[in-house]
Amino acid sequence: MQLLKRILTAVLLIPIVLGLVLRAPLPALALVAALVALLAIQELLKLSEAYKIGPLHWPTYIFVGLFFLFLAVNPGHDTPLLSTAMFAGTVGLAASIAPFVFLAIGMRRGDLGTAFPAAMVSAFAFAYIALPLGFLVQIREQASGAFLLLYLLLVVWAGDIFAYFVGRSLGRHLMSPRISPRKTWEGALASLIASLAVGMLLYKYALPISSALLNAHLIERKDGLFALEKPPLWPTLLLSGAINVAAQLGDLVESLIKRGAGVKDSGTLLPGHGGMLDRIDALLFAAPVLWYYSAWRVLQ
Repeated sequence: MQLLKRILTAVLLIPIVLGLVLRAPLPALALVAALVALLAIQELLKLSEAYKIGPLHWPTYIFVGLFFLFLAVNPGHDTPLLSTAMFAGTVGLAASIAPFVFLAIGMRRGDLGTAFPAAMVSAFAFAYIALPLGFLVQIREQASGAFLLLYLLLVVWAGDIFAYFVGRSLGRHLMSPRISPRKTWEGALASLIASLAVGMLLYKYALPISSALLNAHLIERKDGLFALEKPPLWPTLLLSGAINVAAQLGDLVESLIKRGAGVKDSGTLLPGHGGMLDRIDALLFAAPVLWYYSAWRVLQ
Protein backbone atom coordinates (compact mmCIF):
# COMPACT_ATOMS: atom_id res chain seq x y z
CA MET A 1 0.00 0.00 0.00
CA GLN A 2 2.84 2.41 0.87
CA LEU A 3 4.57 1.66 -2.46
CA LEU A 4 1.30 2.22 -4.34
CA LYS A 5 0.84 5.61 -2.66
CA ARG A 6 4.44 6.49 -3.53
CA ILE A 7 3.91 5.62 -7.21
CA LEU A 8 0.56 7.42 -7.51
CA THR A 9 1.94 10.58 -5.92
CA ALA A 10 4.90 10.51 -8.30
CA VAL A 11 2.65 9.98 -11.32
CA LEU A 12 0.60 13.02 -10.35
CA LEU A 13 3.50 15.30 -9.45
CA ILE A 14 6.06 14.54 -12.18
CA PRO A 15 4.07 16.06 -15.11
CA ILE A 16 3.38 19.18 -13.03
CA VAL A 17 7.03 19.58 -12.07
CA LEU A 18 8.24 19.05 -15.64
CA GLY A 19 5.67 21.52 -16.97
CA LEU A 20 6.85 24.17 -14.52
CA VAL A 21 10.53 23.54 -15.27
CA LEU A 22 10.12 23.61 -19.03
CA ARG A 23 7.37 26.11 -19.71
CA ALA A 24 6.51 28.30 -16.71
CA PRO A 25 7.55 31.98 -16.86
CA LEU A 26 10.41 32.70 -14.51
CA PRO A 27 8.32 34.70 -11.97
CA ALA A 28 5.90 31.76 -11.74
CA LEU A 29 8.78 29.31 -11.27
CA ALA A 30 10.22 31.54 -8.54
CA LEU A 31 6.80 31.67 -6.84
CA VAL A 32 6.47 27.86 -6.87
CA ALA A 33 10.05 27.47 -5.61
CA ALA A 34 9.23 29.91 -2.79
CA LEU A 35 6.16 27.88 -1.85
CA VAL A 36 8.15 24.64 -1.82
CA ALA A 37 10.90 26.31 0.24
CA LEU A 38 8.43 27.66 2.79
CA LEU A 39 6.70 24.29 3.19
CA ALA A 40 10.03 22.51 3.64
CA ILE A 41 11.28 25.17 6.05
CA GLN A 42 8.10 24.87 8.09
CA GLU A 43 8.81 21.15 8.44
CA LEU A 44 12.44 21.80 9.36
CA LEU A 45 11.49 24.35 12.02
CA LYS A 46 9.00 21.85 13.42
CA LEU A 47 11.79 19.25 13.58
CA SER A 48 13.99 21.75 15.41
CA GLU A 49 11.48 21.82 18.28
CA ALA A 50 12.46 18.21 19.01
CA TYR A 51 15.97 19.57 19.67
CA LYS A 52 14.50 21.89 22.35
CA ILE A 53 14.76 24.93 20.03
CA GLY A 54 11.99 27.52 19.82
CA PRO A 55 12.36 28.67 16.18
CA LEU A 56 11.65 32.10 14.72
CA HIS A 57 8.84 31.12 12.38
CA TRP A 58 7.59 34.32 10.78
CA PRO A 59 10.96 36.12 10.55
CA THR A 60 12.32 33.09 8.70
CA TYR A 61 9.37 32.95 6.31
CA ILE A 62 9.61 36.68 5.57
CA PHE A 63 13.37 36.56 4.96
CA VAL A 64 12.96 33.62 2.57
CA GLY A 65 10.02 35.28 0.84
CA LEU A 66 12.04 38.45 0.17
CA PHE A 67 14.85 36.35 -1.31
CA PHE A 68 12.49 34.70 -3.79
CA LEU A 69 10.82 38.03 -4.53
CA PHE A 70 14.21 39.23 -5.79
CA LEU A 71 14.44 36.16 -8.03
CA ALA A 72 10.93 36.75 -9.35
CA VAL A 73 11.75 40.37 -10.23
CA ASN A 74 14.68 38.85 -12.10
CA PRO A 75 17.11 41.75 -12.66
CA GLY A 76 19.45 41.19 -15.56
CA HIS A 77 17.38 38.35 -17.02
CA ASP A 78 18.21 39.35 -20.61
CA THR A 79 21.94 38.82 -19.99
CA PRO A 80 22.92 35.44 -18.49
CA LEU A 81 26.31 36.75 -17.32
CA LEU A 82 24.74 39.72 -15.52
CA SER A 83 21.96 37.57 -14.06
CA THR A 84 24.46 35.01 -12.74
CA ALA A 85 26.71 37.71 -11.27
CA MET A 86 23.80 39.48 -9.57
CA PHE A 87 22.49 36.22 -8.18
CA ALA A 88 25.91 35.24 -6.82
CA GLY A 89 26.23 38.64 -5.15
CA THR A 90 22.74 38.40 -3.68
CA VAL A 91 23.38 34.90 -2.33
CA GLY A 92 26.60 36.05 -0.70
CA LEU A 93 24.94 39.08 0.86
CA ALA A 94 21.86 37.21 2.07
CA ALA A 95 23.88 34.34 3.55
CA SER A 96 26.18 36.83 5.30
CA ILE A 97 23.49 38.96 6.89
CA ALA A 98 21.04 36.16 7.76
CA PRO A 99 22.68 35.25 11.11
CA PHE A 100 22.80 38.91 12.18
CA VAL A 101 19.19 39.55 11.15
CA PHE A 102 17.91 36.57 13.11
CA LEU A 103 20.10 37.32 16.13
CA ALA A 104 18.82 40.91 16.16
CA ILE A 105 15.25 39.61 16.13
CA GLY A 106 16.13 37.10 18.85
CA MET A 107 17.15 39.99 21.14
CA ARG A 108 13.45 40.70 21.64
CA ARG A 109 12.88 37.35 23.37
CA GLY A 110 12.27 37.26 27.07
CA ASP A 111 14.58 34.29 27.52
CA LEU A 112 17.84 35.35 25.86
CA GLY A 113 19.16 31.82 26.20
CA THR A 114 16.84 30.81 23.34
CA ALA A 115 17.97 33.58 20.95
CA PHE A 116 21.13 31.99 19.59
CA PRO A 117 19.67 28.49 18.90
CA ALA A 118 16.63 30.07 17.23
CA ALA A 119 18.78 32.35 15.05
CA MET A 120 21.06 29.44 14.23
CA VAL A 121 18.26 27.19 12.96
CA SER A 122 16.71 30.03 10.93
CA ALA A 123 20.02 30.84 9.23
CA PHE A 124 20.56 27.13 8.62
CA ALA A 125 17.07 26.77 7.13
CA PHE A 126 17.81 29.60 4.71
CA ALA A 127 21.16 28.17 3.62
CA TYR A 128 20.00 24.54 3.57
CA ILE A 129 16.66 24.93 1.77
CA ALA A 130 16.07 28.38 0.29
CA LEU A 131 19.46 28.89 -1.36
CA PRO A 132 19.52 25.57 -3.27
CA LEU A 133 15.98 26.13 -4.55
CA GLY A 134 17.09 29.62 -5.55
CA PHE A 135 19.93 27.99 -7.51
CA LEU A 136 17.31 26.03 -9.47
CA VAL A 137 15.47 29.22 -10.41
CA GLN A 138 18.68 30.93 -11.50
CA ILE A 139 19.76 27.96 -13.63
CA ARG A 140 16.50 28.39 -15.55
CA GLU A 141 17.61 31.91 -16.50
CA GLN A 142 20.78 30.70 -18.18
CA ALA A 143 21.28 29.47 -21.72
CA SER A 144 19.91 25.90 -22.05
CA GLY A 145 18.41 26.42 -18.59
CA ALA A 146 15.30 24.29 -19.07
CA PHE A 147 17.32 21.39 -20.50
CA LEU A 148 19.80 21.63 -17.62
CA LEU A 149 16.99 21.45 -15.06
CA LEU A 150 15.43 18.52 -16.92
CA TYR A 151 18.83 16.82 -16.86
CA LEU A 152 19.19 17.45 -13.11
CA LEU A 153 15.76 16.07 -12.27
CA LEU A 154 16.15 12.95 -14.41
CA VAL A 155 19.64 12.19 -13.05
CA VAL A 156 18.48 12.59 -9.44
CA TRP A 157 15.19 10.73 -9.94
CA ALA A 158 16.90 7.82 -11.72
CA GLY A 159 19.40 7.50 -8.89
CA ASP A 160 16.65 7.65 -6.28
CA ILE A 161 14.49 5.03 -8.01
CA PHE A 162 17.30 2.54 -8.53
CA ALA A 163 18.63 3.03 -5.00
CA TYR A 164 15.15 2.31 -3.62
CA PHE A 165 14.37 -0.85 -5.59
CA VAL A 166 17.86 -2.36 -5.78
CA GLY A 167 18.48 -1.56 -2.12
CA ARG A 168 15.25 -3.28 -1.10
CA SER A 169 15.76 -6.38 -3.24
CA LEU A 170 19.53 -6.89 -3.29
CA GLY A 171 20.91 -4.71 -0.50
CA ARG A 172 23.00 -6.59 2.05
CA HIS A 173 25.68 -4.20 3.27
CA LEU A 174 24.35 -1.27 5.28
CA MET A 175 25.83 2.12 4.47
CA SER A 176 25.05 4.00 7.66
CA PRO A 177 22.79 2.00 10.00
CA ARG A 178 22.77 4.65 12.74
CA ILE A 179 21.51 7.34 10.38
CA SER A 180 19.54 5.49 7.72
CA PRO A 181 19.03 1.78 8.50
CA ARG A 182 17.65 0.90 5.06
CA LYS A 183 20.36 2.42 2.89
CA THR A 184 22.85 -0.06 1.50
CA TRP A 185 26.04 0.13 -0.52
CA GLU A 186 24.39 -1.99 -3.22
CA GLY A 187 21.61 0.58 -3.53
CA ALA A 188 24.12 3.43 -3.58
CA LEU A 189 26.12 1.78 -6.38
CA ALA A 190 22.96 1.11 -8.39
CA SER A 191 21.99 4.74 -7.89
CA LEU A 192 25.34 5.96 -9.23
CA ILE A 193 25.19 3.65 -12.26
CA ALA A 194 21.63 4.79 -13.06
CA SER A 195 22.57 8.46 -12.86
CA LEU A 196 25.61 7.93 -15.10
CA ALA A 197 23.46 6.02 -17.62
CA VAL A 198 20.80 8.75 -17.70
CA GLY A 199 23.47 11.44 -18.02
CA MET A 200 25.07 9.59 -20.95
CA LEU A 201 21.72 9.09 -22.69
CA LEU A 202 20.80 12.75 -22.30
CA TYR A 203 24.22 13.67 -23.68
CA LYS A 204 23.75 11.38 -26.68
CA TYR A 205 20.20 12.50 -27.45
CA ALA A 206 20.43 16.14 -26.36
CA LEU A 207 19.69 17.47 -29.83
CA PRO A 208 16.61 15.34 -30.64
CA ILE A 209 15.22 15.84 -27.12
CA SER A 210 15.68 19.60 -27.35
CA SER A 211 14.21 19.65 -30.86
CA ALA A 212 11.19 17.61 -29.74
CA LEU A 213 10.57 19.93 -26.80
CA LEU A 214 10.96 22.95 -29.07
CA ASN A 215 8.54 21.55 -31.67
CA ALA A 216 6.04 20.76 -28.92
CA HIS A 217 6.31 24.42 -27.75
CA LEU A 218 7.44 23.28 -24.32
CA ILE A 219 10.66 25.31 -24.48
CA GLU A 220 12.08 28.24 -26.38
CA ARG A 221 15.21 27.75 -28.46
CA LYS A 222 17.43 29.42 -25.84
CA ASP A 223 16.28 26.85 -23.27
CA GLY A 224 17.39 23.77 -25.22
CA LEU A 225 20.75 22.14 -25.79
CA PHE A 226 21.53 22.01 -29.49
CA ALA A 227 24.41 20.62 -31.56
CA LEU A 228 26.83 23.52 -31.41
CA GLU A 229 26.38 23.83 -27.65
CA LYS A 230 26.91 20.14 -26.85
CA PRO A 231 29.55 19.60 -24.12
CA PRO A 232 32.12 16.76 -24.27
CA LEU A 233 31.10 13.36 -22.91
CA TRP A 234 33.57 13.01 -20.02
CA PRO A 235 32.63 16.28 -18.29
CA THR A 236 28.98 15.24 -18.57
CA LEU A 237 29.70 11.87 -16.93
CA LEU A 238 31.76 13.50 -14.19
CA LEU A 239 28.98 16.02 -13.58
CA SER A 240 26.37 13.23 -13.46
CA GLY A 241 28.48 11.34 -10.94
CA ALA A 242 29.02 14.43 -8.80
CA ILE A 243 25.29 15.21 -8.85
CA ASN A 244 24.48 11.65 -7.79
CA VAL A 245 26.97 11.64 -4.91
CA ALA A 246 25.68 15.04 -3.76
CA ALA A 247 22.07 13.82 -3.98
CA GLN A 248 22.84 10.74 -1.87
CA LEU A 249 24.61 12.91 0.70
CA GLY A 250 21.58 15.20 0.77
CA ASP A 251 19.35 12.25 1.54
CA LEU A 252 21.66 11.12 4.36
CA VAL A 253 21.85 14.61 5.87
CA GLU A 254 18.08 14.87 6.06
CA SER A 255 17.96 11.37 7.59
CA LEU A 256 20.44 12.56 10.21
CA ILE A 257 18.20 15.51 11.10
CA LYS A 258 15.13 13.28 11.36
CA ARG A 259 16.98 10.59 13.31
CA GLY A 260 18.10 13.17 15.86
CA ALA A 261 14.52 14.43 16.14
CA GLY A 262 13.20 10.91 16.57
CA VAL A 263 10.84 10.92 13.57
CA LYS A 264 10.58 8.83 10.39
CA ASP A 265 9.33 11.54 8.01
CA SER A 266 9.57 15.33 8.01
CA GLY A 267 5.82 15.58 7.47
CA THR A 268 2.74 13.98 5.88
CA LEU A 269 2.08 16.36 2.98
CA LEU A 270 2.90 13.89 0.18
CA PRO A 271 1.32 10.40 0.52
CA GLY A 272 3.96 7.68 0.27
CA HIS A 273 6.79 10.21 0.32
CA GLY A 274 6.39 11.92 3.69
CA GLY A 275 6.86 15.67 3.81
CA MET A 276 8.10 18.22 1.32
CA LEU A 277 11.59 18.10 2.81
CA ASP A 278 11.64 14.32 2.32
CA ARG A 279 10.89 14.83 -1.37
CA ILE A 280 13.49 17.53 -2.12
CA ASP A 281 16.33 16.51 0.21
CA ALA A 282 18.48 15.11 -2.62
CA LEU A 283 17.95 18.19 -4.82
CA LEU A 284 19.12 20.48 -2.03
CA PHE A 285 22.65 19.12 -2.36
CA ALA A 286 22.54 18.39 -6.10
CA ALA A 287 21.32 21.83 -7.23
CA PRO A 288 24.44 23.76 -6.11
CA VAL A 289 26.64 21.29 -8.02
CA LEU A 290 24.77 21.92 -11.27
CA TRP A 291 24.59 25.67 -10.64
CA TYR A 292 28.36 25.85 -10.18
CA TYR A 293 28.84 24.01 -13.48
CA SER A 294 26.29 26.14 -15.34
CA ALA A 295 27.77 29.37 -13.91
CA TRP A 296 31.19 28.22 -15.08
CA ARG A 297 29.72 27.73 -18.57
CA VAL A 298 28.34 31.27 -18.52
CA LEU A 299 31.76 32.67 -17.62
CA GLN A 300 33.51 30.95 -20.51
